[in-house]
Amino acid sequence: MKSSRIKGFYKLSMQERLEKVAEFAGLTEEEKELIAKNGALPLDVADRMIENVIGTFELPLGIATNFLIDGKDYLIPMAIEEPSVVAAASNAAKMARVKGGFWTSSTPPVMIGQIQVTRLSDPFGAKVDVLRHKDEIIEKANEQDSILVKLGGGCKDIEARVIDTIKGPMLIVHLLVDVRDAMGANAVNTMAEAVAPIIERITGGKVRLRIISNLATYRLARARAVFDKEAIGGEEVVEGIMEAYAFAKADPYRCATHNKGIMNGISAVVIATGNDFRAVEAGAHSYAALGGYKPLTTYEVNKDGDLVGTIELPVAVGVVGGSTSVNPMAKICLKILGVKSADELSRVLAAVGLAQNFAALRALATEGIQRGHMELHARNIAMMVGAKGEEVDKVVEILVKERKIKMDRAREILEQIRSSS
Repeated sequence: MKSSRIKGFYKLSMQERLEKVAEFAGLTEEEKELIAKNGALPLDVADRMIENVIGTFELPLGIATNFLIDGKDYLIPMAIEEPSVVAAASNAAKMARVKGGFWTSSTPPVMIGQIQVTRLSDPFGAKVDVLRHKDEIIEKANEQDSILVKLGGGCKDIEARVIDTIKGPMLIVHLLVDVRDAMGANAVNTMAEAVAPIIERITGGKVRLRIISNLATYRLARARAVFDKEAIGGEEVVEGIMEAYAFAKADPYRCATHNKGIMNGISAVVIATGNDFRAVEAGAHSYAALGGYKPLTTYEVNKDGDLVGTIELPVAVGVVGGSTSVNPMAKICLKILGVKSADELSRVLAAVGLAQNFAALRALATEGIQRGHMELHARNIAMMVGAKGEEVDKVVEILVKERKIKMDRAREILEQIRSSS
Protein backbone atom coordinates (compact mmCIF):
# COMPACT_ATOMS: atom_id res chain seq x y z
CA MET A 1 0.00 0.00 0.00
CA LYS A 2 1.32 3.44 -0.95
CA SER A 3 2.14 5.79 1.91
CA SER A 4 3.19 9.43 1.93
CA ARG A 5 4.97 8.80 5.24
CA ILE A 6 8.49 8.48 3.83
CA LYS A 7 10.96 8.42 6.72
CA GLY A 8 14.00 10.64 6.26
CA PHE A 9 12.82 11.94 2.88
CA TYR A 10 14.62 15.25 3.38
CA LYS A 11 17.90 13.44 4.03
CA LEU A 12 17.89 11.70 0.64
CA SER A 13 19.69 13.03 -2.40
CA MET A 14 17.61 14.74 -5.07
CA GLN A 15 17.86 11.66 -7.28
CA GLU A 16 16.78 9.37 -4.44
CA ARG A 17 13.81 11.63 -3.66
CA LEU A 18 12.82 11.61 -7.31
CA GLU A 19 12.95 7.82 -7.37
CA LYS A 20 10.70 7.62 -4.31
CA VAL A 21 8.17 10.02 -5.88
CA ALA A 22 8.33 8.18 -9.20
CA GLU A 23 7.58 4.90 -7.47
CA PHE A 24 4.66 6.46 -5.55
CA ALA A 25 3.12 8.16 -8.59
CA GLY A 26 4.08 5.66 -11.28
CA LEU A 27 6.10 8.17 -13.27
CA THR A 28 7.65 7.12 -16.57
CA GLU A 29 11.34 7.53 -17.38
CA GLU A 30 10.45 10.44 -19.65
CA GLU A 31 8.51 12.17 -16.87
CA LYS A 32 11.42 11.68 -14.47
CA GLU A 33 13.77 13.22 -17.02
CA LEU A 34 11.47 16.22 -17.45
CA ILE A 35 11.47 16.83 -13.69
CA ALA A 36 15.23 16.46 -13.42
CA LYS A 37 16.21 18.66 -16.34
CA ASN A 38 16.23 22.43 -16.44
CA GLY A 39 13.82 24.11 -18.83
CA ALA A 40 11.09 21.43 -18.78
CA LEU A 41 8.67 23.86 -20.43
CA PRO A 42 9.57 23.88 -24.15
CA LEU A 43 10.14 27.37 -25.52
CA ASP A 44 7.78 26.81 -28.44
CA VAL A 45 5.01 25.90 -25.97
CA ALA A 46 5.82 28.92 -23.78
CA ASP A 47 5.70 31.16 -26.87
CA ARG A 48 2.10 30.10 -27.43
CA MET A 49 1.04 30.47 -23.80
CA ILE A 50 1.70 34.22 -23.41
CA GLU A 51 2.92 37.17 -25.45
CA ASN A 52 6.46 38.46 -26.06
CA VAL A 53 8.18 35.34 -24.73
CA ILE A 54 11.99 35.48 -24.32
CA GLY A 55 12.46 32.40 -22.16
CA THR A 56 11.11 30.62 -19.09
CA PHE A 57 11.48 31.29 -15.36
CA GLU A 58 11.93 28.44 -12.90
CA LEU A 59 11.02 27.89 -9.26
CA PRO A 60 12.20 25.09 -6.98
CA LEU A 61 9.77 22.16 -7.01
CA GLY A 62 9.56 20.34 -3.70
CA ILE A 63 7.44 17.48 -2.37
CA ALA A 64 5.54 17.71 0.92
CA THR A 65 5.20 14.28 2.50
CA ASN A 66 3.03 12.69 5.20
CA PHE A 67 -0.35 13.93 3.96
CA LEU A 68 -3.26 11.66 4.81
CA ILE A 69 -6.46 13.21 3.44
CA ASP A 70 -9.83 11.45 3.71
CA GLY A 71 -8.00 8.19 4.32
CA LYS A 72 -5.81 8.51 1.22
CA ASP A 73 -2.08 9.21 1.13
CA TYR A 74 -0.83 12.09 -1.02
CA LEU A 75 2.55 13.45 -2.00
CA ILE A 76 2.13 17.19 -2.54
CA PRO A 77 4.16 18.99 -5.26
CA MET A 78 4.92 22.59 -4.29
CA ALA A 79 6.56 25.23 -6.50
CA ILE A 80 7.85 28.00 -4.26
CA GLU A 81 10.96 30.05 -3.52
CA GLU A 82 10.37 30.63 0.22
CA PRO A 83 12.44 28.50 2.61
CA SER A 84 10.81 26.18 5.19
CA VAL A 85 7.33 26.08 3.60
CA VAL A 86 7.64 22.51 2.27
CA ALA A 87 9.25 21.25 5.47
CA ALA A 88 6.62 22.94 7.63
CA ALA A 89 3.73 21.45 5.65
CA SER A 90 5.30 17.98 5.85
CA ASN A 91 5.83 18.27 9.60
CA ALA A 92 2.28 19.49 10.21
CA ALA A 93 0.87 16.65 8.12
CA LYS A 94 2.94 14.17 10.16
CA MET A 95 1.43 15.53 13.38
CA ALA A 96 -2.09 15.41 11.92
CA ARG A 97 -1.68 11.69 11.06
CA VAL A 98 -1.75 10.81 14.77
CA LYS A 99 -5.51 11.49 14.88
CA GLY A 100 -6.35 10.37 11.34
CA GLY A 101 -5.05 13.18 9.15
CA PHE A 102 -7.27 15.67 7.35
CA TRP A 103 -10.97 15.30 6.58
CA THR A 104 -12.42 17.45 3.84
CA SER A 105 -15.60 18.45 2.05
CA SER A 106 -16.57 20.78 -0.77
CA THR A 107 -19.46 22.35 -2.60
CA PRO A 108 -20.13 21.86 -6.34
CA PRO A 109 -17.75 23.72 -8.72
CA VAL A 110 -20.06 26.67 -9.36
CA MET A 111 -18.52 29.92 -10.60
CA ILE A 112 -20.20 33.32 -10.87
CA GLY A 113 -20.37 35.30 -14.10
CA GLN A 114 -21.29 38.95 -13.59
CA ILE A 115 -23.23 41.15 -16.03
CA GLN A 116 -23.30 44.84 -15.12
CA VAL A 117 -26.45 46.70 -16.25
CA THR A 118 -26.40 50.51 -16.15
CA ARG A 119 -28.67 53.43 -17.16
CA LEU A 120 -31.77 51.99 -15.52
CA SER A 121 -34.60 54.25 -14.36
CA ASP A 122 -36.19 51.40 -12.41
CA PRO A 123 -33.40 48.98 -11.38
CA PHE A 124 -35.56 47.02 -8.93
CA GLY A 125 -38.23 46.53 -11.55
CA ALA A 126 -35.52 45.43 -13.99
CA LYS A 127 -34.30 42.93 -11.41
CA VAL A 128 -37.74 41.31 -11.24
CA ASP A 129 -37.96 41.22 -15.05
CA VAL A 130 -34.58 39.50 -15.34
CA LEU A 131 -35.57 36.83 -12.82
CA ARG A 132 -38.91 36.36 -14.64
CA HIS A 133 -36.95 35.55 -17.83
CA LYS A 134 -34.51 33.24 -16.01
CA ASP A 135 -35.19 30.19 -18.17
CA GLU A 136 -34.55 32.10 -21.41
CA ILE A 137 -31.24 33.44 -20.09
CA ILE A 138 -30.10 30.03 -18.83
CA GLU A 139 -30.98 28.41 -22.16
CA LYS A 140 -28.96 30.98 -24.09
CA ALA A 141 -26.00 30.58 -21.75
CA ASN A 142 -25.99 26.81 -22.10
CA GLU A 143 -26.08 27.01 -25.90
CA GLN A 144 -22.49 28.27 -25.68
CA ASP A 145 -21.02 25.05 -24.27
CA SER A 146 -22.94 21.89 -25.12
CA ILE A 147 -20.04 19.66 -24.02
CA LEU A 148 -20.03 21.19 -20.52
CA VAL A 149 -23.80 20.64 -20.31
CA LYS A 150 -23.43 16.99 -21.41
CA LEU A 151 -20.89 16.49 -18.62
CA GLY A 152 -23.48 17.65 -16.10
CA GLY A 153 -22.34 21.26 -15.88
CA GLY A 154 -23.56 24.50 -17.37
CA CYS A 155 -25.54 27.48 -16.15
CA LYS A 156 -27.75 26.30 -13.29
CA ASP A 157 -29.35 29.47 -11.96
CA ILE A 158 -29.54 33.26 -12.09
CA GLU A 159 -29.20 35.88 -9.37
CA ALA A 160 -29.84 39.59 -9.61
CA ARG A 161 -29.10 42.39 -7.16
CA VAL A 162 -29.16 46.18 -7.15
CA ILE A 163 -26.08 47.99 -5.87
CA ASP A 164 -25.43 51.68 -5.16
CA THR A 165 -22.34 53.17 -6.83
CA ILE A 166 -20.80 56.60 -7.40
CA LYS A 167 -22.46 56.43 -10.84
CA GLY A 168 -25.87 55.68 -9.41
CA PRO A 169 -27.74 52.38 -8.90
CA MET A 170 -26.81 49.42 -11.09
CA LEU A 171 -28.29 45.98 -11.61
CA ILE A 172 -25.79 43.13 -11.34
CA VAL A 173 -26.89 39.82 -12.83
CA HIS A 174 -25.08 36.65 -11.78
CA LEU A 175 -24.89 33.52 -13.88
CA LEU A 176 -24.24 30.53 -11.63
CA VAL A 177 -22.28 28.09 -13.76
CA ASP A 178 -21.19 24.56 -12.82
CA VAL A 179 -17.83 24.32 -14.60
CA ARG A 180 -17.08 20.70 -13.65
CA ASP A 181 -13.32 19.95 -13.77
CA ALA A 182 -12.24 23.28 -15.28
CA MET A 183 -11.32 26.50 -13.52
CA GLY A 184 -14.09 27.92 -15.69
CA ALA A 185 -13.10 31.44 -16.69
CA ASN A 186 -13.41 30.91 -20.44
CA ALA A 187 -16.77 29.12 -20.24
CA VAL A 188 -18.26 31.65 -17.83
CA ASN A 189 -17.03 34.69 -19.74
CA THR A 190 -18.39 33.29 -23.01
CA MET A 191 -21.80 32.73 -21.44
CA ALA A 192 -21.86 36.23 -19.93
CA GLU A 193 -21.09 37.75 -23.32
CA ALA A 194 -23.82 35.70 -25.00
CA VAL A 195 -26.65 36.64 -22.64
CA ALA A 196 -25.82 40.37 -22.53
CA PRO A 197 -28.11 41.31 -25.50
CA ILE A 198 -31.03 39.43 -23.94
CA ILE A 199 -30.54 41.23 -20.63
CA GLU A 200 -30.39 44.59 -22.42
CA ARG A 201 -33.66 43.77 -24.20
CA ILE A 202 -35.37 42.69 -20.99
CA THR A 203 -34.21 45.66 -18.89
CA GLY A 204 -33.87 48.47 -21.42
CA GLY A 205 -30.51 49.25 -19.80
CA LYS A 206 -26.93 49.28 -21.03
CA VAL A 207 -24.73 46.26 -20.30
CA ARG A 208 -21.11 47.11 -19.57
CA LEU A 209 -18.89 44.49 -17.88
CA ARG A 210 -19.44 40.79 -18.60
CA ILE A 211 -16.85 38.77 -16.65
CA ILE A 212 -16.24 36.04 -14.11
CA SER A 213 -15.91 36.87 -10.41
CA ASN A 214 -12.95 35.46 -8.51
CA LEU A 215 -14.94 35.64 -5.28
CA ALA A 216 -16.26 32.11 -5.80
CA THR A 217 -18.56 31.89 -2.79
CA TYR A 218 -20.39 28.88 -4.22
CA ARG A 219 -17.18 26.90 -4.81
CA LEU A 220 -15.91 26.27 -1.31
CA ALA A 221 -13.44 23.72 0.04
CA ARG A 222 -13.15 22.80 3.71
CA ALA A 223 -10.73 20.76 5.79
CA ARG A 224 -10.52 19.67 9.42
CA ALA A 225 -7.79 18.07 11.49
CA VAL A 226 -7.32 17.15 15.12
CA PHE A 227 -3.80 17.76 16.39
CA ASP A 228 -3.01 15.56 19.39
CA LYS A 229 -1.86 17.78 22.25
CA GLU A 230 1.07 15.54 23.16
CA ALA A 231 2.18 15.16 19.54
CA ILE A 232 2.39 18.93 19.09
CA GLY A 233 4.15 19.68 22.38
CA GLY A 234 1.60 19.65 25.20
CA GLU A 235 -0.98 21.95 26.75
CA GLU A 236 1.29 24.99 26.71
CA VAL A 237 1.71 24.75 22.93
CA VAL A 238 -2.05 24.31 22.47
CA GLU A 239 -2.65 27.42 24.56
CA GLY A 240 0.01 29.35 22.65
CA ILE A 241 -1.60 28.50 19.31
CA MET A 242 -5.03 29.51 20.62
CA GLU A 243 -3.63 32.86 21.75
CA ALA A 244 -1.93 33.36 18.38
CA TYR A 245 -5.25 32.61 16.64
CA ALA A 246 -7.07 35.06 18.93
CA PHE A 247 -4.56 37.74 17.91
CA ALA A 248 -5.20 37.13 14.22
CA LYS A 249 -8.97 37.13 14.70
CA ALA A 250 -8.86 40.46 16.50
CA ASP A 251 -6.25 42.36 14.46
CA PRO A 252 -6.27 42.77 10.66
CA TYR A 253 -2.56 43.61 10.62
CA ARG A 254 -1.75 40.19 12.09
CA CYS A 255 -4.57 38.52 10.13
CA ALA A 256 -3.06 39.55 6.79
CA THR A 257 0.11 37.59 7.62
CA HIS A 258 -1.90 34.73 9.12
CA ASN A 259 -3.81 34.30 5.85
CA LYS A 260 -0.67 34.84 3.78
CA GLY A 261 0.83 31.84 5.55
CA ILE A 262 -2.16 29.75 4.51
CA MET A 263 -1.65 30.80 0.91
CA ASN A 264 2.08 29.94 1.11
CA GLY A 265 1.01 26.32 0.93
CA ILE A 266 -2.01 26.62 -1.31
CA SER A 267 -0.42 28.88 -3.92
CA ALA A 268 2.67 26.66 -4.15
CA VAL A 269 0.46 23.71 -5.15
CA VAL A 270 -1.71 25.86 -7.42
CA ILE A 271 1.42 27.01 -9.30
CA ALA A 272 2.79 23.48 -9.52
CA THR A 273 -0.44 22.24 -11.09
CA GLY A 274 -0.58 25.04 -13.66
CA ASN A 275 -3.57 26.80 -12.14
CA ASP A 276 -4.22 30.52 -11.68
CA PHE A 277 -2.75 31.30 -8.26
CA ARG A 278 -3.74 34.96 -8.57
CA ALA A 279 -7.41 34.03 -8.90
CA VAL A 280 -7.22 31.72 -5.90
CA GLU A 281 -5.38 34.34 -3.83
CA ALA A 282 -7.89 37.05 -4.74
CA GLY A 283 -10.82 34.79 -3.92
CA ALA A 284 -9.36 33.71 -0.58
CA HIS A 285 -8.59 37.20 0.69
CA SER A 286 -11.92 38.56 -0.56
CA TYR A 287 -13.73 35.73 1.22
CA ALA A 288 -11.81 36.52 4.39
CA ALA A 289 -12.97 40.14 4.10
CA LEU A 290 -16.70 39.40 3.93
CA GLY A 291 -18.05 40.96 7.10
CA GLY A 292 -14.64 42.28 8.14
CA TYR A 293 -11.22 40.76 7.42
CA LYS A 294 -10.86 37.54 9.43
CA PRO A 295 -8.73 34.37 9.45
CA LEU A 296 -9.61 31.67 6.94
CA THR A 297 -8.91 29.09 9.65
CA THR A 298 -10.47 28.47 13.05
CA TYR A 299 -8.99 26.73 16.09
CA GLU A 300 -10.71 25.16 19.07
CA VAL A 301 -9.78 22.83 21.93
CA ASN A 302 -11.84 19.65 22.26
CA LYS A 303 -12.79 17.80 25.46
CA ASP A 304 -9.51 15.82 25.35
CA GLY A 305 -7.44 18.99 25.22
CA ASP A 306 -6.44 18.42 21.59
CA LEU A 307 -6.32 21.24 19.08
CA VAL A 308 -9.00 21.15 16.36
CA GLY A 309 -8.23 23.18 13.24
CA THR A 310 -10.59 23.93 10.38
CA ILE A 311 -10.43 25.94 7.18
CA GLU A 312 -12.99 27.14 4.63
CA LEU A 313 -12.24 29.15 1.50
CA PRO A 314 -13.19 29.42 -2.17
CA VAL A 315 -10.92 27.35 -4.42
CA ALA A 316 -11.35 27.83 -8.18
CA VAL A 317 -8.96 25.35 -9.79
CA GLY A 318 -9.13 22.88 -12.64
CA VAL A 319 -7.54 19.67 -13.83
CA VAL A 320 -8.41 20.26 -17.49
CA GLY A 321 -7.92 23.25 -19.79
CA GLY A 322 -5.49 26.14 -19.64
CA SER A 323 -1.92 25.65 -18.47
CA THR A 324 -2.85 22.43 -16.67
CA SER A 325 -3.29 20.76 -20.07
CA VAL A 326 -0.36 22.48 -21.84
CA ASN A 327 2.56 22.71 -19.42
CA PRO A 328 4.22 19.27 -19.17
CA MET A 329 5.39 19.90 -15.61
CA ALA A 330 1.83 20.80 -14.51
CA LYS A 331 0.61 17.51 -15.94
CA ILE A 332 3.32 15.59 -14.11
CA CYS A 333 2.52 17.36 -10.83
CA LEU A 334 -1.14 16.43 -11.21
CA LYS A 335 -0.04 12.85 -11.77
CA ILE A 336 2.08 12.93 -8.59
CA LEU A 337 -0.92 14.23 -6.67
CA GLY A 338 -3.09 11.53 -8.16
CA VAL A 339 -6.21 13.72 -8.13
CA LYS A 340 -9.03 12.73 -10.48
CA SER A 341 -11.15 15.89 -10.40
CA ALA A 342 -11.08 19.60 -9.70
CA ASP A 343 -13.17 18.89 -6.61
CA GLU A 344 -10.54 16.54 -5.21
CA LEU A 345 -7.78 19.04 -5.98
CA SER A 346 -9.67 21.79 -4.16
CA ARG A 347 -10.04 19.63 -1.06
CA VAL A 348 -6.34 18.72 -1.10
CA LEU A 349 -5.53 22.44 -1.31
CA ALA A 350 -7.70 23.16 1.72
CA ALA A 351 -5.83 20.50 3.71
CA VAL A 352 -2.47 21.93 2.63
CA GLY A 353 -3.58 25.43 3.66
CA LEU A 354 -4.63 24.21 7.10
CA ALA A 355 -1.36 22.31 7.56
CA GLN A 356 0.69 25.34 6.57
CA ASN A 357 -1.19 27.63 8.93
CA PHE A 358 -0.96 25.22 11.85
CA ALA A 359 2.79 24.86 11.30
CA ALA A 360 3.27 28.63 11.27
CA LEU A 361 1.21 29.19 14.42
CA ARG A 362 3.01 26.40 16.25
CA ALA A 363 6.39 27.87 15.32
CA LEU A 364 5.31 31.36 16.36
CA ALA A 365 3.89 30.10 19.64
CA THR A 366 7.05 28.18 20.55
CA GLU A 367 10.54 28.95 19.26
CA GLY A 368 9.47 31.74 16.90
CA ILE A 369 9.24 31.67 13.14
CA GLN A 370 12.86 32.59 12.49
CA ARG A 371 14.40 29.41 13.82
CA GLY A 372 12.73 27.31 11.16
CA HIS A 373 13.84 29.73 8.46
CA MET A 374 17.38 30.11 9.69
CA GLU A 375 19.19 27.18 8.07
CA LEU A 376 17.47 27.53 4.71
CA HIS A 377 18.00 31.28 4.72
CA ALA A 378 21.65 30.66 5.54
CA ARG A 379 21.91 28.42 2.46
CA ASN A 380 20.64 31.22 0.26
CA ILE A 381 23.15 33.63 1.80
CA ALA A 382 26.00 31.16 1.34
CA MET A 383 25.21 30.72 -2.34
CA MET A 384 24.80 34.46 -2.82
CA VAL A 385 28.41 35.04 -1.69
CA GLY A 386 29.68 32.39 -4.12
CA ALA A 387 29.89 29.18 -2.07
CA LYS A 388 29.83 26.00 -4.16
CA GLY A 389 29.03 22.36 -3.34
CA GLU A 390 30.31 21.32 0.09
CA GLU A 391 31.38 24.92 0.78
CA VAL A 392 27.69 25.78 1.15
CA ASP A 393 27.21 23.21 3.94
CA LYS A 394 30.30 24.41 5.79
CA VAL A 395 29.28 28.08 5.61
CA VAL A 396 25.72 27.27 6.72
CA GLU A 397 26.91 25.22 9.70
CA ILE A 398 28.96 28.14 11.04
CA LEU A 399 26.30 30.79 10.30
CA VAL A 400 23.59 28.83 12.10
CA LYS A 401 25.86 28.03 15.04
CA GLU A 402 26.73 31.71 15.43
CA ARG A 403 23.11 32.76 14.72
CA LYS A 404 24.43 35.51 12.46
CA ILE A 405 22.88 35.05 9.03
CA LYS A 406 24.62 37.94 7.29
CA MET A 407 26.33 38.27 3.93
CA ASP A 408 29.48 39.91 5.24
CA ARG A 409 29.98 37.14 7.81
CA ALA A 410 29.25 34.46 5.18
CA ARG A 411 31.86 36.02 2.91
CA GLU A 412 34.45 35.96 5.71
CA ILE A 413 33.72 32.30 6.45
CA LEU A 414 33.99 31.36 2.79
CA GLU A 415 37.35 33.12 2.49
CA GLN A 416 38.59 31.25 5.57
CA ILE A 417 37.45 27.89 4.17
CA ARG A 418 39.16 28.52 0.84
CA SER A 419 42.37 29.81 2.38
CA SER A 420 42.71 26.77 4.62
CA SER A 421 42.10 24.24 1.85
